[in-house]
Amino acid sequence: QVQLVESGGGFVQAGGSLRLSCAASGSIFSINAMGWYRQAPGKQRELVAGITSGGSTNYADSVKGRFTISRDNAKNTVYLQMNSLKPEDTDVYYCNADLVDGRGRYMKWGQGTQVTVSS
Repeated sequence: QVQLVESGGGFVQAGGSLRLSCAASGSIFSINAMGWYRQAPGKQRELVAGITSGGSTNYADSVKGRFTISRDNAKNTVYLQMNSLKPEDTDVYYCNADLVDGRGRYMKWGQGTQVTVSS
C-alpha cells in the first residue's frame, strides 16, 4: 500500500518560516511529478508548487520568491520551504505524487498538514 506522509506543518507568526516534508513509501516503481497544494474551507484545492522528476519547478504567483520546492528522488521525498509567511498562507497543505506501482500509474494524495500563520 503506497502512502504519502506529510510533516512539518504548524503555527508560525507572519514573516516566519516552515518546512514541509512529504515521504512516499510502499512498493513504488517510479514517481513522476510531485507537488504541494493547499485548500481553505469552502474553497477549491489550488496548486502551490510542483516539481518534475528532472527537477523543473513551477509556482503559484502568490508564493513566487517566498516558497521553494525540492525533492530527494532517492528518498521519494518532496519538500516545501516556506519563507516570509503571510496570514493568507494559512491553509491545509496537501502533498501529491504522480506515481507508478503494481496497479499502474495514478495520482496519490497525502492526508494534509495544517499551516497557520498569525498576524
